[in-house]
Amino acid sequence: MSENLSVLGKARADYKPKLPLSLRTGPLKVLVNQGNATQSVRDQDKIKELFPNTYGAPILTFEAVEEKQTAGMPLNVGVVLSGGQAPGGHNVIAGIFDGIKAVIGGSKLYGFLGGPSGLVDGKYIEIDRELMGKYRNTGGFDIIQSGRTKLESTEQFDRCIAVVKKMDLNAIVIIGGDDSNTNAAVLAEYFAAKKVKCSVIGCPKTIDGDLKNEYIETSFGFDTAVKTYSELIGNIERDANSARKYWHFVKLMGRSASHIGLEAALQTHPNICLISEEIKEKKMTLEQVIFSIVDVVVARYGAGKNFGVALIPEGLVEFIPEFGILISELNEALAHNESEIKKAGKVAEMVEAACKHISEASAKLLKSLPDGIQLQLMLDRDPHGNVQVSLIETEKLLIEMVSKELKVRAFKGKFAALNHFFGYEGRCAAPSNFDADYCYSLGYAASVLVLHNKTGYMASVRKLTDGIDNWIAGGVPTTMMMNMERRHGADKPVIQKALVDLKGKPFKYFEKHRDEWARLEDYMFPGPIQYFGPTEVCDVTNYTLMLEHDALK
Repeated sequence: MSENLSVLGKARADYKPKLPLSLRTGPLKVLVNQGNATQSVRDQDKIKELFPNTYGAPILTFEAVEEKQTAGMPLNVGVVLSGGQAPGGHNVIAGIFDGIKAVIGGSKLYGFLGGPSGLVDGKYIEIDRELMGKYRNTGGFDIIQSGRTKLESTEQFDRCIAVVKKMDLNAIVIIGGDDSNTNAAVLAEYFAAKKVKCSVIGCPKTIDGDLKNEYIETSFGFDTAVKTYSELIGNIERDANSARKYWHFVKLMGRSASHIGLEAALQTHPNICLISEEIKEKKMTLEQVIFSIVDVVVARYGAGKNFGVALIPEGLVEFIPEFGILISELNEALAHNESEIKKAGKVAEMVEAACKHISEASAKLLKSLPDGIQLQLMLDRDPHGNVQVSLIETEKLLIEMVSKELKVRAFKGKFAALNHFFGYEGRCAAPSNFDADYCYSLGYAASVLVLHNKTGYMASVRKLTDGIDNWIAGGVPTTMMMNMERRHGADKPVIQKALVDLKGKPFKYFEKHRDEWARLEDYMFPGPIQYFGPTEVCDVTNYTLMLEHDALK
């Protein structure tokens, strides 16, 4: 791979990620401090019942000390990349690799191929120093690839146990988002119940930014992905301000939360940015959402500005109450009546078949939508039983409905709209210095958890705006983040998703300035991610973290 590296790639290969002080002395000289017992965010009795062996574990924080805290016995560790790609995954693996090698040279790291299915099927490779050296500080998950297989059946768990025993593994580290880390927690509980001496540790990954709490301040990849999108949005804003004749509707990744859209707005100052959580809070109808966009279009035209940029969150339709109810009812209908609905024939026939299993109000809304949107709502669900909202062309739906409303209002201007979807463009970008350091620290923290035989934990690094010397590394019990939710027509334990906090400082800053951004061209042009140069330029994190921690200067 090294011969295919660009000039930048070769320079990045030499970058040495920084560690917080608590990890710099190496895993053997880390004191693990235990906090109080924990409980889940909701549904405590049910979560405790489902996780009797791992529930209630304490929060852990690491402290560097002079004396060795444990013997340096060889470790055999397996690593899994699960779910969608996110910048920095390779550095998490590098952190695990360097951490266990620092324990003793005979330690080995194995990568399961293709995600969780590689663990179930026992398909793996050994990650040695030469292979690891080719992937440090690079984007993507291509060192072992990822996958979306869910670990949920007894048969799968028993096959995992067979693989663990055959490979003599001390631990498995699962790198993934909320669902993947839920799977990791379930696997940890199963191993503990079966007295299998193999730890299961998670690492918080998702560019969507919805895996966060007091101890997981951000999921890795979010920083890099939004900086990548914001560069493109800034370019579009420059183009819009130059041509002055197009409205650009940009859909951004983020099915379950609007963190990406909000952060991109803070970085670029678009004329419109819809925040799904606010729309749900205000119980806005689809018509009201359209009116809010049209009002800005008309006002800007009145000021001689027949152009603009609008950011649309990928999961918008699920947050419009009437749409959310429709999707929820369709999820249930398809979970129990998929064969009947899918075999009905053309789109119109499928709609009629589906309407038999949903409420009258939802049926009315479904029938009112364009054929293309109806079909997209009927497509196969994702592995978690949810509608694949990334396949719903929300930006095109909004453009079509805005255009219709402008005609109703006898709009005298020309509404020329272009649509974009930024998703895959950011998932495998070379990690920013922040993500490179953060991911490496998460991986190294995971190696400490493994060394101390902890299980059912997620690696944690916090105080992320205080300077890396002051970052606090440790571990958080995954059950602490869990609640019960409806999935595939049944109640399941899952990690609670973190939505945009409408009372939080990032949203309040956006709310304060958005009317001004709607009227003016206060566009910001972030440009490409910077890797070399002054620390205040290259190591800076995102606005969301800085505003949340009062670190914005």
